[in-house]
Order: sequence, then C-alpha cells, then structure tokens
Amino acid sequence: MAADGQNVNIPNAITIARIALVPLFVFLLLIAKDINSIERWAGIVVFVLAISTDGLDGAVARRTGKVTNLGKILDPIADKALLGGALLTLSYLGEIDWWITILILLREVAVTVYRVWVVRKDVIAATLAGKLKTIFQGVAIGAVLAPFEVWVPAWSFVEQGLLFIALGATLISGLQFFVAANKK
Repeated sequence: MAADGQNVNIPNAITIARIALVPLFVFLLLIAKDINSIERWAGIVVFVLAISTDGLDGAVARRTGKVTNLGKILDPIADKALLGGALLTLSYLGEIDWWITILILLREVAVTVYRVWVVRKDVIAATLAGKLKTIFQGVAIGAVLAPFEVWVPAWSFVEQGLLFIALGATLISGLQFFVAANKK
C-alpha cells in the first residue's frame, strides 16, 4: 500500500470483504446436506451479498474520487475468487459440467496472467464487456445455486441456458480483451 494511505479506503475495504466471503460461501455449499438445506440457503445469501458488492465498490470509488490502482487490481481478483470458487464447488458437487467451468476458468486465468504481466507498465481497468461477463456469470451461478428445481423441475433448462449465455459472454469478452490489448 502507498505510504500516504490512498489505498486504505471504503471501496477497497468492500472489495477485500468480498474476497473474505469466498471461503465462507464455499464452506456452506460443501456442508449443505441437500440443495434445499439451511446451509445451502445461507450460502446463497453469502453469494448474493458478495456479488452485490461488486458494483458497490466501484460506484463508491468513482463517486468519492477514491479510484486506486490497488482497487483496479483487487476488483477483478475478487470477482474471479468468488465466481471461480462457485464454479469449482458447483462442478465438484455435480451441478455444473466441468467443461463449462474449465473453459470459463481458462479465460479468467489467461486474462489475469496477462494483467499481472502488464501491471509493471500499466494497470488495465475492467471493460464493459468484462463487466457484462461478470454479471452473466453471477446470474447463471445464482440460478444454479437457488433450489428452484425443487418446485419447478424444468428449471434445469433455465440453468443450462443461463450457463451457456455466461460461457459465451466469457469467451467473447476474453477475445475482445486480447484483441484490444494487442492494439496497444
């Protein structure tokens, strides 16, 4: 952190809190006895709370003039930790096909590695396509987390459709990222 404390601010604290919620979320999913258990519902609440802070930290940072390079780095890490943790856990539990998780995580790792490599020269802020990708992933994961199939058996078709939309948005935004990065 900077010696002047510019990185110590509310938006960065919100982002760090999102990262801190990831282990709790994963733990709750893993100990859930079934998809309609209290532990599963608690995991859903933690996920919704964590994913909802994604827009909040950025909005607060822009509104208060507290946008920092640390925040630009931590925000995508927090997103990847939460969404990656959800994808891995849900695949482990058999609720999301592994191939979907692998493709999404390969894109995320490639973009993250590139960002870390470039950070020595410049911090690459999130783009609209990247933000939309995160929203689609969050909605798809939320749909899989919610035990709606208990009441609506056809819900699994909705889940699959949302996962395919999220996968498409993820791959397209990754392609856009690397095309734009190579133009610099």
